[in-house]
Amino acid sequence: MTGPDWLAAFAELPGRVSREDIAMIPHGGDDQTRSSAVLILLGDSPAGPDILITQRASTLRSHPGQPSFPGGAIDPSDISASGAAVREAVEETGVEASGIVVLGELPTLWLPPSNFHVTPVLAWWSKPSPVTAMNSDEVERVERISLAELAAPSNRYRIQLATGFITPAFVAAGLTIWGFTAGVIDRLLYLTGREIPWERDRMLSRP
Repeated sequence: MTGPDWLAAFAELPGRVSREDIAMIPHGGDDQTRSSAVLILLGDSPAGPDILITQRASTLRSHPGQPSFPGGAIDPSDISASGAAVREAVEETGVEASGIVVLGELPTLWLPPSNFHVTPVLAWWSKPSPVTAMNSDEVERVERISLAELAAPSNRYRIQLATGFITPAFVAAGLTIWGFTAGVIDRLLYLTGREIPWERDRMLSRP
């Protein structure tokens, strides 16, 4: 695979990192837990490496209005978590699948609020294509956000949920990213050496 030099640090994560390296909470689930996948699509831009983020529709029952990676439930017709993640990204953003190179899958994580087992799929956007919110009933916005903007200490916070659990948070591109998505981004910045020291006592109210 060819790509920019910065991509190598991400490409080596699948198969190297453990669930404990990226999970915010212990793994769990029950016989009602469903399987899903999200696409962590890394691209290159004049601002440097970036990542594709969607904002879920405010009318959805699950995580309304929350910024997230493209993704969704794994269907019986999907041959893998990677296949499901790419399919969902195409359906949500219109990204062309032919321009996506899957780097590998990270350990599956448990998302208690919706009781999903979520597999993050790392991918390289080798041939960027136009993206937009394809279905307003599911997605309100689609943004490419640079890793530099996410890593900037001035854009980093934490949010305490009603349960008392504290999650990382980022304010970038006019979005407040928190919860599962922010937790994964936080770990990726750390694991690839892109984290910049920041004031961890900076708190935000949940959007």
